[in-house]
Amino acid sequence: MSPRKGILMICLLTITNITSSHGQSLQDLFIKVDTLIPMRDGVRLYTVVYIPKDSLDRPYPILMERTPYSSAPYEKGHFPFRLGPNSKLMKAGYIFVYQDVRGRYMSEGHNLEMTPHKDLKPTKNDVDESSDTFDSIEFLLKMLGNLSNGKVGIWGISYPGFYATASLPAAHPAIKAVSPQAPVTDEFIGDDVNHNGAFFLMDNFDFINYFGKPRTGPTANYGGGITDTIYRDSYDFFLKMATISKTQSHDLFDHKSYIWDEYTSHDTYDDYWQARNIRPHLKQIGVPTLVVGGWFDAEDCFGALNTYKSIEKQNPGNAIFLVMGPWTHGAWSYNEWKSFGPHKFNVNINQYYQDSIETPFFNHFLRGEPWSQFSEAKVYETGSNRWKSYSSWPPQGTNLVINYLNKEARITRQKSKRRTQYISYISDPANPVPYTKPRQRGRNNLYMVEDQRFLSDRTDLVSWIGGRVEKAYTIVGPIKANIYASTSGTDLDIIVKLIDVAPDSSQNLIRAEVFRGKFRNSYTHPIPFKSSKPELITYELPDINHRFLTGHRMMIQIQSSWFPLVDRNPQKFIKIPEAKDSDYQKAEIRIYCDNKRSSNVEFNILE
Repeated sequence: MSPRKGILMICLLTITNITSSHGQSLQDLFIKVDTLIPMRDGVRLYTVVYIPKDSLDRPYPILMERTPYSSAPYEKGHFPFRLGPNSKLMKAGYIFVYQDVRGRYMSEGHNLEMTPHKDLKPTKNDVDESSDTFDSIEFLLKMLGNLSNGKVGIWGISYPGFYATASLPAAHPAIKAVSPQAPVTDEFIGDDVNHNGAFFLMDNFDFINYFGKPRTGPTANYGGGITDTIYRDSYDFFLKMATISKTQSHDLFDHKSYIWDEYTSHDTYDDYWQARNIRPHLKQIGVPTLVVGGWFDAEDCFGALNTYKSIEKQNPGNAIFLVMGPWTHGAWSYNEWKSFGPHKFNVNINQYYQDSIETPFFNHFLRGEPWSQFSEAKVYETGSNRWKSYSSWPPQGTNLVINYLNKEARITRQKSKRRTQYISYISDPANPVPYTKPRQRGRNNLYMVEDQRFLSDRTDLVSWIGGRVEKAYTIVGPIKANIYASTSGTDLDIIVKLIDVAPDSSQNLIRAEVFRGKFRNSYTHPIPFKSSKPELITYELPDINHRFLTGHRMMIQIQSSWFPLVDRNPQKFIKIPEAKDSDYQKAEIRIYCDNKRSSNVEFNILE
C-alpha cells in the first residue's frame, strides 16, 4: 500500500455516505454545518462542523482533524459513518470538525507538500499550517459561541498527523490537547519519500499517481489517477521501467504532478527538504501531546518516534506522551487488531488503546474528566507480546551491547584480531534483492515481519548468526549500524536487517533500514566512493522494543538493494533521477570485519 494511501482508505471507510450503526443515526444526534472559513490572507478553507443537538443544554469541546484527503461527504444531509478518532469518543460529547487543508478538495488556495513552517509572519500573506489552524479555531469559537466550552483538541493520522503537529508551534490558546499519530515529519531522513537519502520508489509512485493529480480549483472529486497504468507485479513493472526519469514519459506522469517533480529534482537534503522538517520548530510547546505510532508502520514509524523525541528534548517538563504498538500504518483506528503476521496478541489491543489511552487523554484535557495517567511511554514489547510502561523513551537503566560481525559469519562480542578481513558479494542492479517474497502490485505490509528464508538461495547478501539465547533480554530504543564497506563502483546502498531466528528456524524480520552510501558524511553534500577503499557508514535504524526469548538466535543481514521498495542505486556516483540505463552497473561490495575496521551493530538491552 502506498505512503499515506493506507490512511486515506481508513478515511474512506469512516467518512462515507451512510448512517451510523450505533443505535441512532448521526442525523438524529448531530447538526451538520458546511462553511468556508477565511484565512488572514483571504483564502477560504472548506470546513464541515458536526454539532450535537443537545449542545444548547451544555457546551461541548471541539475535536478537529485537518486533512488533505477530503472532509466528505459534502452533500447536504449526508453524514459519515463515524466521527472522531474512535467510536467511544464519538459518543462522549464533542463538536467534531473536519477541514480540507489549503489547496485540497473543496478549499481554496495552493497546496504545498509538507507546508514549511514560518517562525516569523510579518505580513498577512505569511501563512503556514500553524496560522491556518489558528485562524480556523478563532473563527469556529466565534461561530459556535456558547455551544462550545472553548477547548479544542487536534488529531490526525499520517499526513493529517503532520497537520496536527503543525498546530503546536504558536498554538492557539484554545488548543488544550493534540495527538499527532504516525505523523509525517522528515521526508528525506526517514518518512515516506526517502530513508537516509534512498528514494522509496514503489510507494511514492503509487501515492503520487492519485494524490499528485492537479486541479484547476476547489473540487469534491479529483477523478482517477494521473495514469491508468495497469500492472500486477511491482517488481517486474519497476524493473522494466529501469530509470526514474522514465516516470516522466508521456504515458506516465509527464510532469503533470508538481510534487513528483519536486521529489525527483531535490535528491539531496537541500533547502527544500530542510524547510519541510518540522522538528526544529517544535519549541515552546505547552500543549499536552499524545504521539502514537506503530512498530510495523512502513510509512511513518520514524515520524512518531522522532516527533516525540523532538518535543521531549526541546520542551523539558511538557506533558508529552508516547504510545508505540504492534500496528501497521494507522491500524490503531480499526475496531479490532489481534494479530499481525507471526505476532499473535490474543486480545484486541485496539480496544485497550482506544478505551484506556486515547479516549481518557482527550476527555481529561478537553472535558475535565478524571484521568489515571499512564506512564510517559506506553510501548508494546514484541516477542513477549505485552505492553510495557516506561517513564521515558528510550528507558533508563539499559546496557549497551556491541555485536561484531566476523569473517566466519558469526555475531560476537569481540573484535577480530586479524588484519584486512572482509566478506564480499556482487550487487547487480539488473537483479536486485526483492524486499518481499510475494510478487504483487503495491506494498506487502507483512514485509516488516516477513520470514527472510525466501532469500536463502541468493548470493548478493551476507548473514551473521549469533548463539542461542540462554537468558531472555529485550532490545529497547534505536539500533546503530557501524558498517565498514567498500565498492568497486563509486556509490552503494547498505541495508541492515535485524532478524529473530526462532527454534523452528523461521527468520522473522524485526527491523531493517537502508542508507545511501554517498551521504555517509553529509546528507547535503554527497561524495563518491573511491574504488575498493573501505569507508565507515554509520546510521540508526528506527527504535524497537523486542524481546529475544530463550532458545532464539539473532541474525544480522546486509544487502545492497531492496527492490522495488527502494529505487535501484546505479552504484555509480550520479544524480539518480537523471541516470540512464547504461549508468547501472554491477559492483563488488565488501563488508570489513578486521581489527581496524570492525563492522558492528549496537543497541541497548534490558534483561
